[in-house]
Amino acid sequence: MLRTIKPKNARSKRAMDARLPKEVEDPRTAVFVKGTHTGETVNGVMKDLTLQMALKRPNAISFSKKNPIHPFDSNTESISSLEFWASKNDASLFVVGQSTKKRPNGLTFVRMYDNQVLDMMEVGVDSFTGMDSFKTPKSTPGHKPLMHFASELFDTHPRYIQAKSILLDFFNGEVIDSICLAGLEHVISVSCAPTPASLNNATVDALPNPSAPEDASSLPKIHIRAYTTRLLSSGTRIPRVELISMGPNLDLSLRRHKPADPELLKHAMKRPKLKKTDIESGLGKKRKNLEVDEMGDLRGRVHIAKQDLNKLQTRKMKGLKGGDQDEEDDGQTDGPPRRKKRKET
Repeated sequence: MLRTIKPKNARSKRAMDARLPKEVEDPRTAVFVKGTHTGETVNGVMKDLTLQMALKRPNAISFSKKNPIHPFDSNTESISSLEFWASKNDASLFVVGQSTKKRPNGLTFVRMYDNQVLDMMEVGVDSFTGMDSFKTPKSTPGHKPLMHFASELFDTHPRYIQAKSILLDFFNGEVIDSICLAGLEHVISVSCAPTPASLNNATVDALPNPSAPEDASSLPKIHIRAYTTRLLSSGTRIPRVELISMGPNLDLSLRRHKPADPELLKHAMKRPKLKKTDIESGLGKKRKNLEVDEMGDLRGRVHIAKQDLNKLQTRKMKGLKGGDQDEEDDGQTDGPPRRKKRKET
């Protein structure tokens, strides 16, 4: 367990308060870690996901050095290393790339909660086509994608339910209530290979225990495709949308996994009781004298005591000193003012 650090000054206190839990969380930061042995395929996938691919930028951190990380090996210090990096970088997602003779071209997705490992999923990269192979326009980094899951297994099978949840946390980005149609620049399509007859029309209750070992080779592969959108005129208010492949294309096969602990998952899914209007306004918990206008700008109201304008200090000017004497003479004579005679000494 990490020790509690007390802030030494106001700046460090603000930095620690920014990492505290919020009603509306910030975009998740993902850390990409290379294992001791990574092949060309794993390096290409991690490069597209961090440097070139606009799906995770700018919320991505890539470690350049290789690290002896084996998340599924309990005999090593890999878990403690992940927890330390999560606390150091304020990250809740990890992608570990490792290629061995037994498990070639492997990617391990690790999800954290409160600087503790929540669950893990290992996949194998069976096919990969990089972004450089597609000479098409790319989406703008930081834009929120449209996620599309085309299979009933993502709602029925425990392994695919976990995969859907991790991919949503990985690509989802910032939590928003609505999005402009012109701001929807790319679509991420996640589909499965043809479903075997044994998994058709299956329910979660009819499937075996998720924590029990199973033959992952019989599970259908997951296909991830990324497209940019092009809005064309359709003669109506709703434009016609065309999808253009921008890459990368990934074909993943499910391997080892670790489900989330029920008690830890309960704490991770817990949400504070808030009014729906407060969440929609972007404030989370209601704060006094603060409101969000129609443009989404946060405005505040400041209350001050009543001021007495008669006691307000103004700038003194020489031309205003004889104002009272002129008002008295104004009612006596209409002509020019008389000059005073100089006394003779």
